[in-house]
Amino acid sequence: MTEFDIVVIGSGPAGAAAATTAARAGLRVALVDRHVFPRDKLCGGGVTGRALTAYREIFGAEPPELDRKTRFTFHAHGQHLADLEDMPAMYMTTRLSLDNAMHAAACAAGALPLQDRFAGFDEATGTVTLKSGRTLTCRLLIGADSVKSAVGRALFGRSFDPGRIGFALETEAPPIAPDAPVRIDFGAADWGYGWHFPKSGTTTIGVGGIQSRNPDMSTAMRRYLDLFGIGAEAKIKGHHLPFGDVRRRPGRGRVLLCGDAAGLVDPITGEGIGHALRSGAMAAEAAREALEAGRPETALALYTARLRPIHRDLRLARRIRWLLFSPVMRRLFIRAFRGTGGLRHDYMRLLAGEIDYPQLTSRLLRRLPSFLWRGLKPALPQRRKTSP
Repeated sequence: MTEFDIVVIGSGPAGAAAATTAARAGLRVALVDRHVFPRDKLCGGGVTGRALTAYREIFGAEPPELDRKTRFTFHAHGQHLADLEDMPAMYMTTRLSLDNAMHAAACAAGALPLQDRFAGFDEATGTVTLKSGRTLTCRLLIGADSVKSAVGRALFGRSFDPGRIGFALETEAPPIAPDAPVRIDFGAADWGYGWHFPKSGTTTIGVGGIQSRNPDMSTAMRRYLDLFGIGAEAKIKGHHLPFGDVRRRPGRGRVLLCGDAAGLVDPITGEGIGHALRSGAMAAEAAREALEAGRPETALALYTARLRPIHRDLRLARRIRWLLFSPVMRRLFIRAFRGTGGLRHDYMRLLAGEIDYPQLTSRLLRRLPSFLWRGLKPALPQRRKTSP
């Protein structure tokens, strides 16, 4: 079989969501990935409440091997900020099990899996050429092939903007106490953060930030690992992260980009799985609607309209990021985060999907006068004790 309604390149969260949604709608789908599943992927493995909701809606099941976390500790620029208990839950997993489950769901829905790599697309004929020399024909192409998207390069000449892209380093350490808190260190990398994610079988530790502001990310990673007594023998891997480098045009012609290939990663939290799942399903829904109308050329406009809430949130997040990471605002942020439960709880509710960025922005604006007062006023001197 070489003729399809949709060819999906990449079988991570975005690609698997797109393939599952399209196949369940009765479309003929090919799902192309260069790996044989199960395969591992470099990722912190944090699953937010928002991502969990999207997973359940798309796949109709629970993700495998989730560790539920409700305890968190926050640090910033070497200072302890807060320990939080009984927070809205965040979940830890490995991409080995998570992506394998999603790939299997797409295949079970009817998508045809192909191990190969994308080489090119002729829109005039609908011909997808793969690295093996094999060709497929389709009415629409969905690129979900990560931040270094070959589909994105074919469309725009490059996969991402080097001046705005993020970069992360990560390692897997031995597991620790199962009830250990999730740890976040703002400023562990410039305009970024570090993470310490305890899981049942491993502990994922990493740092990430805007690449152009971190010419020596390896030094930042080494400093961060020293906090946990991790030696030089640790195996460290790196990967780019579209840390707010959103593609305003998520495709061209009959090609749609979703997930990391479309730059849909939160520039504050670094979350990408939830947006990948949502955008993959949206791309498939737009494709189905366009194909049912006999107008595949309208799929991109339909998809872009569906993406507006995500694009809105990411634009707002880029603006708020300045409050968190700018050296000018550093003292204000530290004092505000340490001194009020409201900001901390809003951050956790955002991760849980209980509020969105417009609501967070509104809350921040209401609190801004008190934040400014708390951050800019000089610290009061300690009263000296005197002997009676």
